[in-house]
Amino acid sequence: MSAPAVTSGAARVRGAGTVPRATDRWASLVEFYFRFHTALVYAFLYLPIIVVVVFAFNGTERVVTQWGGLSIKWFEVALGDEVVQTALTNSFLVAIPNAFMATAFGTMAALGLQRVGRKLKLTFDTLTYMSVIVPEIVIALATLVLFATGFDVLESLFGIKINFGHPTIIAAHVLFNTSLVLLLVRARLSGMDRSLTDASADLFATPWRTFRQITFPQLLPAIVAGFLLAFTFSFDDYVITTFVSGPGSSTLPLYIFGQVKRGVTPETNAVATMMLALTLILLFVGQLVLIWQSRRAGRRASMASVIAET
Repeated sequence: MSAPAVTSGAARVRGAGTVPRATDRWASLVEFYFRFHTALVYAFLYLPIIVVVVFAFNGTERVVTQWGGLSIKWFEVALGDEVVQTALTNSFLVAIPNAFMATAFGTMAALGLQRVGRKLKLTFDTLTYMSVIVPEIVIALATLVLFATGFDVLESLFGIKINFGHPTIIAAHVLFNTSLVLLLVRARLSGMDRSLTDASADLFATPWRTFRQITFPQLLPAIVAGFLLAFTFSFDDYVITTFVSGPGSSTLPLYIFGQVKRGVTPETNAVATMMLALTLILLFVGQLVLIWQSRRAGRRASMASVIAET
C-alpha cells in the first residue's frame, strides 16, 4: 500500500498564488470621473480666454457676439488709439521699475534672513505671509490711507506737495511684490547645496566672489521667476492701481475695466489679447534664460570634472 502524498508548504503557497484576485469593478468608472473632472477644470480656466482671443479677430463692426469673419482691423484700431497707447505706456512705466525694485529688495531680504536669529526670522516670515494672505482690497485701502496721511504731513510741515500718480502706483506694487520674490528666493536658498559655499570660503574667496560665482548662479532661476511674476502682477493689477492712481496714470487694466462698463467691444478683446501675448512672450523668454543658464552651468561642471581628472 503506497504512502499518502504529503503536500509541501511551497506547493501550498504556489497553489494559493494561482487563485485570481478580485478585480475592482469601480476602478474604470472612478478613473473616467477624474479625467472628466480634470477636463472640465481646464475648460473652465482656458475656454473664456480662447473665446476672448478668437473674438479679437472678429471682423464685425461693433457687435461682439456677431461673427463677421476673420480680421485684424481691431488690433490696428487699438494700436492707433491714443488712449490705449497712453495706458500701455503707463503700464510699462509702472511694471518695469516695479519688477526691478521688487526683485532686488526681495533677493536682498532673502539673503539677509539667512543670517538672522530664529525669533527675528519667524517675525519676518509672519509679516511676509501676512502681506500675501491679506486680501488685496485691504492692502489697497491701507496703502491709500498711508499715502494720503503722509502727503498731508509733508505738505503741512515742509510745504512739499506730492500727488498720486506713477510713483505711488510703483511704491504700492513693490510693497506687495517684494513678498512674492522673497518667498521664491528663500525657497531656492533652502534647497541649495551649502557645501559649495563652504568650499569657496575654505579656498579664501571673498564674500562677493562667492556670491557672484556660487550663490547667484544657483539663485538665478528663482530671481528670474520672481522678476517675471512681479512684472506680470504689476502689469495686470487693477485693485491696488485703482486706489493709488492719479490723473494721467491710468494703466491698461483700468482702461479695459472702463470700457467693459460701457459694453465689451472687439477693441477691448484685441487689447486683452495683446496683454495675454505679452505675458506669454515674457514667460517664453524667461524659460529660454533658465535653459541657457542650466546649460552653461552644465558645461562649467563638465569642464571642472575634466580639469580635476587631469
